[in-house]
Amino acid sequence: MRKPFSLLVASIAAAACGGDTTSARGDAAAGGTMIVATVGDPVHLLPPLVSDFAGKSVQDLVYDKLAEVGPDLNSIGDAGFTPHLAKSWTWAPDSMSIAFAIDPRARWHDGKPVLAEDVRYAFQAFTDPKLGSPNGPGLANIDSIQVRDSLTAVAWFRKRSPSQFYDVAYQLIPIPRHVYDSLAIDRLQTADAARQIVGSGPFRLVKWEPNVRIEVIADTANYRGRPKLDRVIFSVVPDANVGLTQVLTQQADFVETTPPDQVSSLDSSKVARALPLTSSGYTFAGFNQHAPGSNSAPHPIFGDIRVRRALSMGVDRAAMLRNVFGANGRLGRGPFPMTHAVADSTIRVPAYDTAAAMALLDSAGWRVGPDGMRAKNGQPLRFTMLTPTTSLLRKAYAVLLQEQFRKLGARADVDIVDNQVFTERTTKGAFDMALTSFFTDPGAAGFSQNWGTAGIGGHGQNTLRYSNRAVDALLDSAATSFDPAKTRAFARRAFQQIADDAPAIWLYDVVQVAAINRRLNPGLIRPDGWAVDMANWSVDPARRIDRDRIGLGGATP
Repeated sequence: MRKPFSLLVASIAAAACGGDTTSARGDAAAGGTMIVATVGDPVHLLPPLVSDFAGKSVQDLVYDKLAEVGPDLNSIGDAGFTPHLAKSWTWAPDSMSIAFAIDPRARWHDGKPVLAEDVRYAFQAFTDPKLGSPNGPGLANIDSIQVRDSLTAVAWFRKRSPSQFYDVAYQLIPIPRHVYDSLAIDRLQTADAARQIVGSGPFRLVKWEPNVRIEVIADTANYRGRPKLDRVIFSVVPDANVGLTQVLTQQADFVETTPPDQVSSLDSSKVARALPLTSSGYTFAGFNQHAPGSNSAPHPIFGDIRVRRALSMGVDRAAMLRNVFGANGRLGRGPFPMTHAVADSTIRVPAYDTAAAMALLDSAGWRVGPDGMRAKNGQPLRFTMLTPTTSLLRKAYAVLLQEQFRKLGARADVDIVDNQVFTERTTKGAFDMALTSFFTDPGAAGFSQNWGTAGIGGHGQNTLRYSNRAVDALLDSAATSFDPAKTRAFARRAFQQIADDAPAIWLYDVVQVAAINRRLNPGLIRPDGWAVDMANWSVDPARRIDRDRIGLGGATP
């Protein structure tokens, strides 16, 4: 049960009032607390299980990778990567293995040293089908992790690939073996230890109060130097409107998404300003082609490609975009965001044509009845649209889609659920249609996690359970080609085949404008996560807020 607001304010205010400290990252005026109003509670924080952006934001603070990708998000070779847990690495002459030398100064937050065994254990956790990690498919080219000695982990690969280094350094996040090894792998989903996470990053977890807050504090003895902030508190709010209000009233310092119709309110604010975020996300209305809960039986409605194409043709995507975003939206072009290196704006998607859509539904046997609604063999053309409470944008789109489907003779019932239920139901395939946002990895291989057959099942990210072996082969070719032009060509063919199969209605690319208190100086903002460089965020000492007097408040796109 959520704490009374006044008690929550008092408890966090007391925790947040620390004195100024000196940061090893080079800012003698470092210190202070940052409060993030976050829409929706993470489902998991343990890296093999993290599947939502809220969880990733905390993960980016608490855990370190072996090496960090550069600002350009290059996933080919190791150019631009900087050492983190690995102080150095050595490629084998045949490029079939990479030896990572663990920094001997690196420590887990419980004081234990980071060891090569931790890297091997993390690989086992990410790839064990009993755990069903949604991130496991990204490690498919890694054959094994060998422990050469206590501080040397060797990654062996199945084949040479341009993303070999990236697969290990970006996708595989080490976790402490001594904390979790006593648990059966299939118990990590529910074990208390999986909620009381222990990392090696710049911040360490203090407390996770479900649906209330997550609190992390600076790891003052961190091997790479302590972060500039003393503390970060993620305060859970019901939606982005509440989050923005709390930023404008100084109850919070940051909210990731400002509702599009309220961005202008930041122009005149003396408290907060707009911070555009480049995003790697895109949103679509996805069709479940299988009967809910089944991996084999076809969906009674969406198992027919004619119905999927008809519903795609029957909605005016451009008009919906203007309705929700005004002039600031970016229309979805296919199963990718246009910010990705292999994105292609020439992909053909079903054109808006209501007459053709109705004719296609007629040909599929869905006939209009006296009430204007369609049915086939006594079954009404009726289905549910699943959308999370945390996304104002997707809720707005659900209403617009519902009306446009109604004009075609299809009845869509909007089913709005909290973020955890949304994740559980989409993971299990327990839905008809789901309004979903995917955030892509920088490399071409990441699309296999979302649209490849290997991403189906367990907690895989292919929640639509879309499968096309030709697409699998094309995505694999895109991921393994060393020629950028061929990579783009293979990806384009895969994207066009996906679009032709009509597994979804492509709605919009995620365009985010954050609201941030003017006293905060943000670090590097990357498309794959605004919190990646939070160790270098700082508070203007002259504008430090006394949280005892201000109190606390706390959207997914």
